[in-house]
Amino acid sequence: MTPVFTVAIYRVIYHSIYSSATYFSLIPVIIGVMLASYGDLTATTLGFFMTLLGTLLAALKTVTTNRLQTAGLHFGALELLHRMSPIACVQSLMVAYLTGEFDKFEPHLLGNKGALILLANGIIAFGLNVASFEANKRSGALTMTIAANVKQVLTVVLSVLIWHDPIGAMNACGIALTLIGGLWYGRVELRGKAGKTMESRMEEGGISKA
Repeated sequence: MTPVFTVAIYRVIYHSIYSSATYFSLIPVIIGVMLASYGDLTATTLGFFMTLLGTLLAALKTVTTNRLQTAGLHFGALELLHRMSPIACVQSLMVAYLTGEFDKFEPHLLGNKGALILLANGIIAFGLNVASFEANKRSGALTMTIAANVKQVLTVVLSVLIWHDPIGAMNACGIALTLIGGLWYGRVELRGKAGKTMESRMEEGGISKA
């Protein structure tokens, strides 16, 4: 659902629309993820709405990150991370306090090995965020959400290959449909960018379109 919310945010807030081919390419991705994640799951009404809220916030975060880097303030990836990290740290500490995680924390068990693990985790998270921001800036928010959906189904594929987790025929069809949709979307985007590049070259060269 994240691509749907991303398209809706751009349409409602920024009055931006995509080509019909782009909209059609989203259909197999969305349906494929639904089929790939289908299984023996239980849910409540509250859980359902919390899931929808999570996907909406994820789309909003992706769009906001892209806009901060490409429009208005034109933040770089490092500057954006520098401004967001302290806020994220405060939020994490507040959640840890409210959920009682502070009471379960035992500093004397951390040791040198634990400190190195935390340091390595921080370095990896830093690199991941920088790469994510740069990719968002260069490819766009919608492309990032499509890539995230493809990543989800590839995670399922890896779990099957490494741990031999069983999946049903419907899950396999969902994986294939998502990958096909991702390839379709990528092809549509490449054609769109190639067309825009050609138009800009024609304008620079003073060639009018027929």
